[in-house]
Amino acid sequence: MPPKKKIAKRIAKPKKTSKKRKVSTRPTKPASLNLLKAYSNLTVAEIYEHSIRNGSVQMTAPGPFNAVTTPHTGRSPLDKFIVREPSSEADVQWGKINQPFDEDKFDALHQKVIAYLNKKKFYTRDLFACADPSYRMPVRFVSEAPWYMTFLHNMFIRPKPEELANFEPEFTVLHAPEMQADPKKDGTRSGTFIVLHLGKKIALIGGTRYAGELKKSIFTALNYLLPKQGVLSMHCSANKGEDGRTALFFGLSGTGKTTLSADITRALIGDDEHGWSDNGVFNLEGGCYAKMIKLSGENEPDIYNAAHRFGTVLENVVVNPDRTLNLDSDAITENTRAAYPIYFNANTDPDGMAGHPNNIVFLSADAWGVLPPIAKLTPEQAMYYFLSGYTAKLAGTERGVTEPQATFSACFGEVFMVWDPNVYAEMLAKKISQHSAHVWLVNTGWSGGPYGVGKRMKLPYTRAMVRAAVAGKLDAVPTQTEPVFGLAVPTAVPDVPSEVLMPRGIWAAPAAYDKQAAELAARFRENFKRFEGKASAAVNAAGPR
Repeated sequence: MPPKKKIAKRIAKPKKTSKKRKVSTRPTKPASLNLLKAYSNLTVAEIYEHSIRNGSVQMTAPGPFNAVTTPHTGRSPLDKFIVREPSSEADVQWGKINQPFDEDKFDALHQKVIAYLNKKKFYTRDLFACADPSYRMPVRFVSEAPWYMTFLHNMFIRPKPEELANFEPEFTVLHAPEMQADPKKDGTRSGTFIVLHLGKKIALIGGTRYAGELKKSIFTALNYLLPKQGVLSMHCSANKGEDGRTALFFGLSGTGKTTLSADITRALIGDDEHGWSDNGVFNLEGGCYAKMIKLSGENEPDIYNAAHRFGTVLENVVVNPDRTLNLDSDAITENTRAAYPIYFNANTDPDGMAGHPNNIVFLSADAWGVLPPIAKLTPEQAMYYFLSGYTAKLAGTERGVTEPQATFSACFGEVFMVWDPNVYAEMLAKKISQHSAHVWLVNTGWSGGPYGVGKRMKLPYTRAMVRAAVAGKLDAVPTQTEPVFGLAVPTAVPDVPSEVLMPRGIWAAPAAYDKQAAELAARFRENFKRFEGKASAAVNAAGPR
């Protein structure tokens, strides 16, 4: 056999060239959401079908479907951020509530959420915020899970068919509840994220199934945008009587905003969020988000009936084997909810608008059992208690809260406010003065002792006190001054036992009340130190003695 030939290995040498290869410096074109594949603006019945096939909800015998959102059954305030960007940076009150988020990190996370949704079957819903057409904001919601579309349909203002035809969103919310962020790469605190870019008018929400984050993201945005238009944005419910007298009810979740405003004798304007312009008040939403725990048809018939209708969305309610509702159970969470359109209430205002308020009610669920059940405030006291925003943070409304905790939240909703609280307080003071509104402090919390000793104030008593106040029946009633807080307490209220009006008298041990009152007064004074520099001398002197 002939010898094998040796094959020389040739190494290719690069050709010489006088030109250097150019490297493109143009940025990669951002990806966009493929809306052609979206299920857009489906009917409620269609959403039911998609949700059941999706397996994300359970049907109930009365007609609503129930969604379980564990492990998140309340808001996640520590995972909420606002992008620090030029157009809004100087306006935002930065801190623990409005945590800054890097704009480059936002852009990267935005692209990540878009890429995630584009790989999924997703849904969109086009809705309005703000009942007053002068301030109406078109919002587009996008989510990977269908049941949120019914939640949003219930919570916001539903456009007419002709309005949908040419709908152009001013604000967009991208919702990816099953997507987890990477804190090291994405700049978040955990896998959960709620990030708002006020300049681009975009919100990114992920890593949490709790539906309340969707509605509160828009409320946060409006708390920034409306004051720039001269409108006071407020965390309050509103209703009006047949005589046209309008009442506002400020308070944190669980203090009674929804319950007390859903009064069959008065037309409901809205149960949670409102704006106050030069024209009057208007609802920012189009639905109700009521707490269901221990709800009864006897005490709260309007809400109870709405919670048992087809189209309502139940959240984290315990469902019995026969698919009836167990509203007394907190096996999933204390924060069980029902979301339904406002017209499910028996008496509502169809326009979501009303005149200037005649009465303003501050609701505090006092876990210490110290505050009187009702008191009339001077203008200076109104500013003091509005800036203080005292209540008890009730179980379930935030992660980790398992029993009532005394807390102070300026404007009765500082966790949603973007500007310095004094901005909202000054706007409120001006409007109270312009329209001669009466202001009341109502304790819907404990009486006869603190949480664990005393009892929650009976709802029929609270409702009777509020009805009398907003109807003007207490305007001429004599008052007695509560000695620790200096509050003017009516000496008599129709249908309410007089002995419950002054809290010290119904404690088993008056000395224990004195000690508890002194401790709460000290908490008020300590908290108000943050406002002393900007508040007037009269407002500073309006607190507990």
